[in-house]
Amino acid sequence: MSRLLPSLLAVALAGIALAPDAAAADRITGQPFATRSEVYAPHAMAATSHPLATQIALDTMRAGGSAVDAAIAANAALGLMEPTGNGIGGDLFAIVWDPKTKRLYGYDGSGRSPRSLTLAEFQRRGLSEIPSHGPLPVTVPGTVDGWFALHGRFGTRTMAENLAPTIRYAREGHPVHEVIAYYWDRSVPRLGKWPGFTEQFTIDGRAPRTGETWRNPNLANTLQAIADGGRDAFYKGDIARVIGDYFAANDGFLSYEDMAAHTGNWVEPVSTTYRGVELWELPPSGQGIAALQILNLLEPYDLKSYGFGSPEHVHLFVEAKKLAFADRARWYADPAFHPAPVERLISKDYARERGALISMDTALREVQPGTPAQLDEGDTIYLTTADADGMMVSLIQSNYRGMGSGMAPPGLGFILQDRGEQFVLREDHPNGYAPGKRPFHTIIPAFATKNGEPWLSFGVMGGAMQPQGHVQILINMLDFGMNLQEAGDAPRIQHDGSTEPAGQNTAMTDGGEVDLESGFPYETVRALMQKGHSVRFAHGPYGGYQAIMKNPHGGWVGASESRKDGQAAGY
Repeated sequence: MSRLLPSLLAVALAGIALAPDAAAADRITGQPFATRSEVYAPHAMAATSHPLATQIALDTMRAGGSAVDAAIAANAALGLMEPTGNGIGGDLFAIVWDPKTKRLYGYDGSGRSPRSLTLAEFQRRGLSEIPSHGPLPVTVPGTVDGWFALHGRFGTRTMAENLAPTIRYAREGHPVHEVIAYYWDRSVPRLGKWPGFTEQFTIDGRAPRTGETWRNPNLANTLQAIADGGRDAFYKGDIARVIGDYFAANDGFLSYEDMAAHTGNWVEPVSTTYRGVELWELPPSGQGIAALQILNLLEPYDLKSYGFGSPEHVHLFVEAKKLAFADRARWYADPAFHPAPVERLISKDYARERGALISMDTALREVQPGTPAQLDEGDTIYLTTADADGMMVSLIQSNYRGMGSGMAPPGLGFILQDRGEQFVLREDHPNGYAPGKRPFHTIIPAFATKNGEPWLSFGVMGGAMQPQGHVQILINMLDFGMNLQEAGDAPRIQHDGSTEPAGQNTAMTDGGEVDLESGFPYETVRALMQKGHSVRFAHGPYGGYQAIMKNPHGGWVGASESRKDGQAAGY
């Protein structure tokens, strides 16, 4: 393909760096940054990771649908067109700004572990961590329930109308885009051994190629059943029975009863302020509050004076991330089992206490989470839509690990997620495995307000990169003066190696790795190494970004990730 790694567009643009002003340009490389214009529209806007999904969202709003209808229609399309990142076998999270009530609503559409699968069963099999693929990491898929919950509160068109475009594309076919074809080709060797995958997700045993037409009539039939029969057609009808029978026949545990018992949850978004802007995230079991913790730790520093790409900018960001992620590994879990002290974790007082551990000269090698005494008082797609009435939707959806578990029940046209891999196989850990429990979740939508008014709906995909990406978008705009598109195109930082809330929960002892996308100056790399950081140049991936912002002059501003196949467009 034309890009060695599609997630690293900046590598192809080697040597460039974002320069919001001439002084910053001099400080970094002296060269202008290669980006493209923001998108402006007076009435409605959609930004997704696939141009056809964006057009479906716009068509939905032109026909009288709300931003929520458009988000559902686009998400359904992405499940067909970008199965390398999502589908109705996965989970969904969303934040919605409702112009009628002038408030934000959060939805946690995550599923739970099978009730018949116990920690003792993993131990009996001699497993120290949950496998990444196959039947054991599968949890109940929450996406369809999420669609109907959002639609029931904010939808204006019927669900049949919202799903119709995807059903048509699934039957008639659509050309596969470049980045999607690349990741699909990488998935087939890993997932082809699981029953149902090769039959339903390959062409003669291989992935579809760039530009080749892809059809999925099985998914069309499944979506039509949902359109005709509603939510219960998925969770309590024949679809759920096929899923239960399939796992019973393939050494799995997900059952019809698990499907029928599923419920998602409306949750209150939580926030912190940064430079006069309120960033809103969903509370655990997701990792959204890590972004709030990082911003609180960075706020005392004058990042603008240091400049984008400076050693101080990168060092402070990485150190703040390490501190937040130590708490992430210790406290973020299903609140029904282990409530996190969220209010304390995202407070400015706690940030001041933890921030005392940051040195401007030396990188932290080991980071412990905040102690109980201190805390007393607990691959993915992202899309965003905005309609003519002022409703804004920030929605993220995933199968986890790209195409998910590889488990594809016969005749249904979708793959079940492997989100259960995120559990720890320890009874004494907040994220320890238990039946009927939601695992720690990486996928997080974001929303920002100014003085209580909607300003920005955005997200950055990609595992642990997501809260790091949320922070970088905001500091790029608020500290470094970038516009909406520049903020996403700017070279990214990703720290890897913190203690994780999943797997074997191994503690960081070596400071981890700092991954820098192409565009950061070598002077910064040398300075970081002198502080004790281990730096990997242009190692990735760095996630994917979509955003919609309120235009102060009226209408909307849109931006789309340059590292993927996406599009922001409006009317």
